[in-house]
Amino acid sequence: MYDRYNRNIHYLRISVTDRCNLRCKYCMTEKGMKLLKHEDILSYEEIASFTKIAAGNGIDKVRITGGEPLTRKNIVYLIQLLAKIDGIKDLSLTTNGILLTEFAEPMKDAGLQRVNVSLDTVDPDKYKEITRGGDFHRVMQGIDSAEMAGLLPIKINCVVNKSSDEPDALGVKAFCNSRKFNVRFIHQMNLETGEYAPVEGGTGGNCKLCNKLRLSSDGNLRPCLFDDLSFNVRKLGAEKAIQMAMEAKPECGTKSVQNRFNVIGG
Repeated sequence: MYDRYNRNIHYLRISVTDRCNLRCKYCMTEKGMKLLKHEDILSYEEIASFTKIAAGNGIDKVRITGGEPLTRKNIVYLIQLLAKIDGIKDLSLTTNGILLTEFAEPMKDAGLQRVNVSLDTVDPDKYKEITRGGDFHRVMQGIDSAEMAGLLPIKINCVVNKSSDEPDALGVKAFCNSRKFNVRFIHQMNLETGEYAPVEGGTGGNCKLCNKLRLSSDGNLRPCLFDDLSFNVRKLGAEKAIQMAMEAKPECGTKSVQNRFNVIGG
């Protein structure tokens, strides 16, 4: 699918939950956030049905996000459904890694191809501070499990404050180099003020190269992370929502006061 700026839109990011088992300082408040009602969240069958129609319109790359997608019950079943859809060439998942040891092999068997793991530091104490209680060693075990299961290539997402030359970022880079993992440095973003920058090691944040649509866990299809435009797939139907999102996709992001990272998936 090509938008009005001649960008080939073939990548769908699907947030399956707004829940998370961490409370990272740049994403959620310490006490959490107001969560969606269960009935407002798309079922796996609804997600698969939408994705099948999206694939028929040219989507060939799908990434599962959250919140933390591995906290959603029976997530392996969704992977099975999506892996069977004709036209999907790249099926991946972004996770904080806490539950990867349990899920790596079952997800690989279900058809998942690779994972991105969020890791902002290799200092266990600093990790616990950033995530408000996260266990660094569980993440390392999860990464090992993903590698053994063949969820490759493993990519590491590292959020930086101002620069990839910061000490924590350099530590993550050295770790990735030692394990031959790809690292992507993501500058902290602010939806409400429109603060974002190109991802180092990836194409995210570069509006000229944007190839994404985002389906949030509550069924809203968003053509841009930094824009409040959304089209509800339950109300409009998949075809109409995709058509409207493509027609409305802006040339460049501005800001968003309605989006939340734990709902839309970043």
